[in-house]
Amino acid sequence: MPLALLSVSDKTGLLPFAKALVAKHGYQLLSTGGTAKILREAGLPVKDVSEHTGSPEIMEGRVKTLHPKVHGGLLCRRDSKEHLDEAKKHGIDLIDLVVVNLYPFESTVAKADCTFEDAIENIDIGGPSMLRSAAKNHSAVTVVTDPSDYEKVLAALENPSALGDLRRQLALKVFQRTSAYDAAISNYLESQAQPSLGNILGLPAIYSTTLPIAQRLRYGENPHQQAALYGSFHEVFEQLQGKELSYNNILDITAATYLIGEFERPTLAILKHTNPCGVASADTLVEAWHKAFETDRQAPFGGIIVANRTVDKELAEAIAEIFSEVIIAPEFNADALAVFSKKKNLRLMKAKVGLRADSLREVRAVIGGVLVQDRDQKPINPRDFKVVSKRQPTADEMTAMMFGWRVVRHIKSNAIVYTGKERTLGVGAGQMSRVDSSRIAVWKAQEAKLSLNGSAVCSDAFFPFPDGLIAAADAGATCAIQPGGSVKDAEVIAAADARGMAMVFTGMRHFRH
Repeated sequence: MPLALLSVSDKTGLLPFAKALVAKHGYQLLSTGGTAKILREAGLPVKDVSEHTGSPEIMEGRVKTLHPKVHGGLLCRRDSKEHLDEAKKHGIDLIDLVVVNLYPFESTVAKADCTFEDAIENIDIGGPSMLRSAAKNHSAVTVVTDPSDYEKVLAALENPSALGDLRRQLALKVFQRTSAYDAAISNYLESQAQPSLGNILGLPAIYSTTLPIAQRLRYGENPHQQAALYGSFHEVFEQLQGKELSYNNILDITAATYLIGEFERPTLAILKHTNPCGVASADTLVEAWHKAFETDRQAPFGGIIVANRTVDKELAEAIAEIFSEVIIAPEFNADALAVFSKKKNLRLMKAKVGLRADSLREVRAVIGGVLVQDRDQKPINPRDFKVVSKRQPTADEMTAMMFGWRVVRHIKSNAIVYTGKERTLGVGAGQMSRVDSSRIAVWKAQEAKLSLNGSAVCSDAFFPFPDGLIAAADAGATCAIQPGGSVKDAEVIAAADARGMAMVFTGMRHFRH
């Protein structure tokens, strides 16, 4: 009788699978602990691994499958007379099928009350060892680590010609799973380590991550580039309607989520190519929409809209007047969904866990490796700011500067944004010169017929020379917020004072390359 060794922490689908192995395919079952108990209670004939090996489980179950009769039965090459003779000599029965999934280390350490001791006890040793042995010998052994593969295995047992290809696929899946498992353990232990044990300034000494594929994309940034989405994106967002998400859509959704998370008041933002082209807060989302859209009536075509409150019919009807790629919100009411249903290609994304995306790290590919950094999400506290001009800002000016400072760190450098009270008036992004970004922002405001008189100018980095500040004053700005830190700070401050401007230094830069 062929032998199948079953030892799982996730019991999903186990009994129907085991019953089919016994009834249809004549397998003898080997098992351990809780898995053996469940199989036995279901009336299935099962032999304990300790009986099979002749060695008891010891050390509270830490040692039970680490035995030559287990690993020899898995690793023995069926095409090798020497291997087969040794197996016979040592009384090793061949194991043809292994079903193992691992102790739930990842879910254990994700619990708020998980202790270090709990984490260590949930590091599986025997499971990965059996999986790797079986996967190495996949030409003869079928190895299963995911319950979703049970039906595929049963189908292949009915059609042995398909078994070889399936075994190779399952072996690959094993090494992907054990790699992810090892990475999770490594990352956890790194997070618990003291700096002297390896981690550098809070960053891991070795950076590793393994993410499952979530979605194959039609293409990347351009049609000739292949692309896929990995990780848990679909646990954060639910797509309610529309075309399949593209690579660029996902980048824009991420940027929109980070931006909108800055605001508590009803706020709406419009983004294009990850840059906000209009942002506003108001008592209602409809009012915020009109103010945001007024900032730039051209760029939003084909853009991304994000709101931090439920989208209702009134807002939906206003938004529906322009072509948008994606609309993101924590909820859409039934009337809003009815309005948008007329636009079959429009992607509606519901933020299932809210719109405050706390991603601690950003990773970017570079030649020969990756760059890893903390995300720019330090809370903004005006008490950390310093008024460096002779004139103090008014309450309205401070409100405008605070609003703009929240927006500017989400705009590609060099970034300049002109703001009024809780709204953008002109945005300049991604230019090689800060003065050019300012000119673009002023031009955008003029195109939108929005006055910059009394506005705040916000700069993601310091003004290196007075010319940028002077240009802002000439455009109508009466106050400025910037990090400071230029060798020309004194000249910039003098230029502000000469024009009666209030100026605040934040001491914090917000470059986005």
